[in-house]
Amino acid sequence: MSTGLATVAYIGATILFILSLGGLSHPETARRGNLFGIVGMTIAVLATVLGPRVTPAGYGWIVGALLFGAVIGLYAAKKVQMTQMPELVAAMHSLVGLAACLVGFASYVDTSTVFPTAAEKTIHEVEIYIGILIGAVTFSGSVIAFGKLSGKIGGKPLLLPARHWLNLAGLLVVIWFGRVFLNAHDIQSGMTPLIIMTVIALLFGMHMVMAIGGADMPVVVSMLNSYSGWAAAATGFMLSNDLLIVTGALVGSSGAILSYIMCRAMNRNFISVIAGGFGTGSGAPAAAGAQPAGEVVAISAQETAELLREAKNVIIVPGYGMAVAQAQHTVFEITKHLRDKGVNVRFGIHPVAGRMPGHMNVLLAEANVPYDEVFELEEINPEFADADVAFVIGANDVTNPAAKTDKSSAIYGMPILDVEKAKTVFFIKRGMASGYAGVENELFFRPNTMMLFGDAKKVTQEIVQALQR
Repeated sequence: MSTGLATVAYIGATILFILSLGGLSHPETARRGNLFGIVGMTIAVLATVLGPRVTPAGYGWIVGALLFGAVIGLYAAKKVQMTQMPELVAAMHSLVGLAACLVGFASYVDTSTVFPTAAEKTIHEVEIYIGILIGAVTFSGSVIAFGKLSGKIGGKPLLLPARHWLNLAGLLVVIWFGRVFLNAHDIQSGMTPLIIMTVIALLFGMHMVMAIGGADMPVVVSMLNSYSGWAAAATGFMLSNDLLIVTGALVGSSGAILSYIMCRAMNRNFISVIAGGFGTGSGAPAAAGAQPAGEVVAISAQETAELLREAKNVIIVPGYGMAVAQAQHTVFEITKHLRDKGVNVRFGIHPVAGRMPGHMNVLLAEANVPYDEVFELEEINPEFADADVAFVIGANDVTNPAAKTDKSSAIYGMPILDVEKAKTVFFIKRGMASGYAGVENELFFRPNTMMLFGDAKKVTQEIVQALQR
């Protein structure tokens, strides 16, 4: 394939990637967007492999690598459940960061490239240094995010003493060794500052994500998505590959915008989230004497089913508890029984419910819930006042009125779903533990709230059985 033809293929792939991002902006067009992305990436890979920069001697290695990656991808697609998608996304981000690091080191030790001027050589070394820096931060941060999302690492933030000063000191050391790296006379002398910088970047990525609480994990996922894009763009600069640069910039910028949207949805300052974090891992009961006034009213699945039958308008609010219990299919069974009885059932989704952006939307789509029955926060909030029942399944912080009433609360100012405006509110929870932000939900103690204690899947199955009678 000639250089001109490869360039045309890259332009076509870029257009398809842009169309892919456009399609992913709405659930109804997401499938088409994914197809555009698949076709674009296929064209990009073929254009690169068959392009003028790859010799026939390398075809065997390339085919072997493609088959190895394809086997891993197919296995993940077959075995990974929808509830495990957040940690899978984090794992994939880590691979992008690792690739950037490996390409950076390979580019540095490659002596086949001759630079006409010293300035071009310096620019190339800057690309290598920054690419490895971003890649290492992305890799280690994504590994920690994977551990948190999968439950292997607790969600409670690790707040080291003087952590901000530590981050600043690390940045200054990285800049210093960058100067040493650029002034190195040979590969051997430049390798030491490069390795030291890589270690610091790995530690920074770990510290950055460890300091972020469980409530902010959707921001972490979108942030790491942005980092992986910039890592890919840096790889493109190192390899002089225009498509990688453009694609990485698209992913990096879209991830940054998404992170900003997530922070707005949580009323969080993006910089403060990255620098510090908040919240606890799995929630904890409120301290003695700190509980809101009132009594908790427990209700059975049978009683819940009876009240649901009598309702005319029901709004279901899913949360991470539903995802953990894998109760989305059973929840949809409840909606079908209610609709058969003439009940108007809709779903209300908070933008940061779950562990990654759009997590609840994905789970409901897996359960074949129609897109037109799922509404975002701004759309559904005005409807709660007319709802007979707000049925909250495994959600906590995103429904907590303290976000509007308690200025001392960690979640104050965060937009919430106004479930308290419904005539009756049902909560499915395992116990009285607070949410990931560590804030007691005063809604549990209000007279129009009833609690169903237990595993979300088991409780919803009991409700389905009661509705069938």
